[in-house]
Amino acid sequence: MNKFKITNHINLVSPVLGSKIYQFSDQFFGKASRLIKDEKPIFKDGVYDSNGKWMDGWETRRKRDKGNDYVIIKLGIPGKISEVDIDTAFFNGNQPEFASIDICFSSNSNFKWQNLLNKKKLKPNSLHKFKVRNNKIVNFVRLNIFPDGGVARIKLFGDLEVHHEISAKKIDLASVLNGAKIVACSDEHFGVAQNIISPGKSINMGNGWETKRRRGKGFDWVIIKLANIGIVNDIVVQTHHFKGNYPASFSIQGSLILRNNDVKKLINNSPNWSTLVPNKKLRPHDNLRISNLNLKSEKINYIKLNIFPDGGISRVRIFGKVK
Repeated sequence: MNKFKITNHINLVSPVLGSKIYQFSDQFFGKASRLIKDEKPIFKDGVYDSNGKWMDGWETRRKRDKGNDYVIIKLGIPGKISEVDIDTAFFNGNQPEFASIDICFSSNSNFKWQNLLNKKKLKPNSLHKFKVRNNKIVNFVRLNIFPDGGVARIKLFGDLEVHHEISAKKIDLASVLNGAKIVACSDEHFGVAQNIISPGKSINMGNGWETKRRRGKGFDWVIIKLANIGIVNDIVVQTHHFKGNYPASFSIQGSLILRNNDVKKLINNSPNWSTLVPNKKLRPHDNLRISNLNLKSEKINYIKLNIFPDGGISRVRIFGKVK
């Protein structure tokens, strides 16, 4: 339990959430839509299109007048931003000199921008991470680049603003669309943990969570903060596309934690959480559903999925009622 990765975020500009490019000043060399792709940027050596070198990102032409380039992103679900990642991967000599970010909430495209991130110097072929303080709910974001150039990816990490009412209706408490998020995991060498709470069926192995091959004692795990406090009725664990690298078995624990806990403390206490599903075998490329769990009085808002000893999971669904 000494080695783990704290994620504790949702990428608010992910197309999975319905986020999309709303407006841009220019996209001569590289389409603005590439800027918000979930996949890591790639480089294609010797590949050109009709306008020049193909780059996996948003790239504007060289500016020959005053002003600067920009792109406006409309968030699929409003939220609060706590971290900004600007990646200039493979842009070396054609990256912007500076970048800044503005935010607003608008229901009629009447933008009243407020600054979130002041002008920051950008380096070539680098991932820039900036912590920001923001308590405002936003649904539009503007990335400004000075004066022009290329950015491979932008990610805005934070929390979704999703409201749930107490109801007898079941929802997927572990869905990112409902506001669930990954808090921490043991490893995500081949596939990021956030994939398992994404909507829809996974499209390939890279669209799931997969850990490296474990060569010592122990097991892999991921902790999910649920969309709301609820009582769990049904659980689905999918191993689609994991045919020779699925976990041998899994278990699921849960807990109700009302205070803002330090993540490391949360992880250290997690072995003591209640067992919702005891150790159960998994099969390759499968959809395992466990229904009618006898957990009528157990309210939880965190779950921990343990996989033994390692491997890949495509999706996890935790169906229950908000309480």
